Amino acid sequence: MRNLLVPVNSDGRMWPVLETARLVADMFGGYIEGIAQRPELPEVVSAEFIVAAPTLDLDSQQKLMDQAQRAFDEFMNQAGVPPYSDGSNAPSFGWAGRHLATDMHIGSYGRLFDLIVLGRPNVAGEPTRVATIEAALFESGRPLLLVPPSGATTIGKTVVIAWNGSTETARTVALAMPILRKAQRVIVLSVEGWDVDGPSGDSLARNLARSGIPAEATTRGSESSPGPAVLEHVQALGGDLLIKGAYTQSRLRQMIFGGATRHIMTKATVPVLIAH
Repeated sequence: MRNLLVPVNSDGRMWPVLETARLVADMFGGYIEGIAQRPELPEVVSAEFIVAAPTLDLDSQQKLMDQAQRAFDEFMNQAGVPPYSDGSNAPSFGWAGRHLATDMHIGSYGRLFDLIVLGRPNVAGEPTRVATIEAALFESGRPLLLVPPSGATTIGKTVVIAWNGSTETARTVALAMPILRKAQRVIVLSVEGWDVDGPSGDSLARNLARSGIPAEATTRGSESSPGPAVLEHVQALGGDLLIKGAYTQSRLRQMIFGGATRHIMTKATVPVLIAH
């Protein structure tokens, strides 16, 4: 995971996200590329119910671009991360583009990277909107690292895999192998009553162990729905990274009825690596 993409907004709340990206870059000698994220613009509806498409004039766009890049550069300078130079195997950074990136552009551009690092949304969608996460998740085909507002002091030392036997989780585990190979401890967590027709957590742990990964399996009960139960067990197990497949249930169903992915995306207090 040597190529990291970090969408950057201009509201000054990016430091936990950037610090977590730096931790990952330190693990792999990685390159962090910032890109300015276009803010959400409210739609304007007239009395005749005609929706007016919101726009930003060129001066406003340039101002937001400059603010985002200044915040990004300031963090990298204070963290002692140098600009990228050809052949560098040490953590480094660069900046992408001359325009504000829409959600869809972040998703398509993210196909070039090993990992996309975003702030975890809260219920209101700040600092990152769920729409941004879903565009990056479904358009890029790459894993996302969602960072809680408190950031992280360590990442990938004790990794918890929220295993339910699904295709989505299997794909996420495969994409997370570079991190799993560096972990000190990997715990395959199964929650009773939360699974699909698929291999057991014990089977996954055995196969990871054959690859030299220090994996163990545990099955825990639940007195709540799967999302809260997973987060409770991650905290009890001392995990500093949660790996989870995203949207085993459909997005529409989760939007209406709720689901583990939605809950974990908005409530996790440790970084979460997700893929679909």
